[in-house]
Amino acid sequence: MKNYSKNNYSGKNSKQYTKNSGFTFKNKNSSKKENNFQFNSSKNQSDNKFYESNKNKRTFSSQNRKKQVLKSNIEVSNKHSNIYEESPIKKNYDDWIWGKHSVYEVLISERPINRIWCTSEIFSSEKFYVLLKDLKSKGVLVEEVSWNRLSQLTSGASHQGIALQLACSNTISLHKLIDFSKNSSVKSIILALDGITDPHNLGAIIRSAEAFGCKGIIIPQRRSAGLTGTVAKVAAGALEHLPVSRVVNLNRALEELKKNGFLVIGLSGDAKLPISNFNENIPLVVVVGAEDKGISLLTQKKCDFLLKIPLKGKTPSLNASVAAAISLFYLSNK
Repeated sequence: MKNYSKNNYSGKNSKQYTKNSGFTFKNKNSSKKENNFQFNSSKNQSDNKFYESNKNKRTFSSQNRKKQVLKSNIEVSNKHSNIYEESPIKKNYDDWIWGKHSVYEVLISERPINRIWCTSEIFSSEKFYVLLKDLKSKGVLVEEVSWNRLSQLTSGASHQGIALQLACSNTISLHKLIDFSKNSSVKSIILALDGITDPHNLGAIIRSAEAFGCKGIIIPQRRSAGLTGTVAKVAAGALEHLPVSRVVNLNRALEELKKNGFLVIGLSGDAKLPISNFNENIPLVVVVGAEDKGISLLTQKKCDFLLKIPLKGKTPSLNASVAAAISLFYLSNK
């Protein structure tokens, strides 16, 4: 009788099964490992590609940022380095003088001066203190600035701590202007300007004032254009025939004019009395303000009358020089 159990478990078929099953098991595990290895390798390759791309992006963006920062720094440095090179082209220094010795000779020669800039050391020095204080009391604007600010104003010149701008005409004191206007006419008109900082407006006002027989002009030391070359050019020669007084404080000057018999009137678009209805035959001081701001509130309080120029169109206001010309035309023909 055959032993089937032996044949089933220990026979050739059994060995073949075991061999085949072992081979099959081995192939299964190896395929898994191979698949895992392929998956991991492909994953690592994709991760590496992602990392490399991000790295390239970060490197590219950082390089761009560095280039932009470097470019902006170069532009800023070039801008600062070209300040002194561009300023002489844009600014006219024909009427400017700087340097201790040059400025000192101008100060003692009594040439007309519009404005002075100096450091605090120069202002308090023994050589310049008395001269600068005397000019300041006469209406010349003396401004203390830092060394760097003065270098900026003179475009990097060797200023030695002081610079000045010459004026095109001499100014006179307020008392001399009052005496001149009283002696020249019984009904004299003096024009006082409040906040006229545009040299073209100032030149046009001077031209109109001289044409309508005004006896003089008063301008404040601050918040006013000086008697520069632009003013003289726009005035078209009128500055040579019209006395100008530059005062430290406009309101105190108006008080002094009142004490000497002048009536102070101000031009204002908000006034109720039209200038055509004003009838006074005494010496007048006409105060004209800037086009945008008008006469300051404190100066309005110093005025005896506020007058308006009636306007029929839709334009709300007039240019300061035009308003001055119209008012002088009305008042000089009364």
